[in-house]
Amino acid sequence: MDHRDGSVGQVMGHEGGLVQLRPLGDGREWDCPPESVGDVPPEDVLRAKVRELNRRAQAWPR
Repeated sequence: MDHRDGSVGQVMGHEGGLVQLRPLGDGREWDCPPESVGDVPPEDVLRAKVRELNRRAQAWPR
């Protein structure tokens, strides 16, 4: 979790003293200072996954 704004992401790597995070389910990576990265409570992981599934369902051709 990026504690600066509460964004939930998966750690993809480290570069230039920053941590690269990617949103769950895919998306554009963002840089985060290591001191702002922390563990994510399970309910926040679930909430982020449900939000991503809902986003995909809305984009699905009808």
